[in-house]
Amino acid sequence: MKITRSIKKAETNRKWFLIDAKGVRLGKLATKCASLLIGKQKVDRVNYLNNGDNVIVINAAKVDVFTKKLTQKKYYRHSGYVGSLKSTPLREMMEKKPNMVIQKAVKGMLPQTKMGDLIMKNLFIYTGDAHKHEAQQPVKIEVK
Repeated sequence: MKITRSIKKAETNRKWFLIDAKGVRLGKLATKCASLLIGKQKVDRVNYLNNGDNVIVINAAKVDVFTKKLTQKKYYRHSGYVGSLKSTPLREMMEKKPNMVIQKAVKGMLPQTKMGDLIMKNLFIYTGDAHKHEAQQPVKIEVK
């Protein structure tokens, strides 16, 4: 009789992946990042552990978005006080904080639990070509 063995946190291994966002659609990029962060490609994936991989996204400012979406899509935030709902169009967000656009897109594809917050800590987004994770020797992935 075979016994199913639970995977321990010490038995997991994380890889580092580098994704260049230049010319890639926002949705495709977010889907690929979320899949790598959750660890869907791994055989030993379990729901109760954060055993996904680490993802580095460079050139966040050069991500591709449909032109119609630049004006129609809005990001909302609310402080909790009456009448304090603020909205920012995607075009403004891409100019001011392109990192937040990718971060919000990926966060929406992750579990909306404490585990999703832990998984988000494995995502590193940079606006330019340079990043500070050269020592981890990330594997470059093409997103089409």
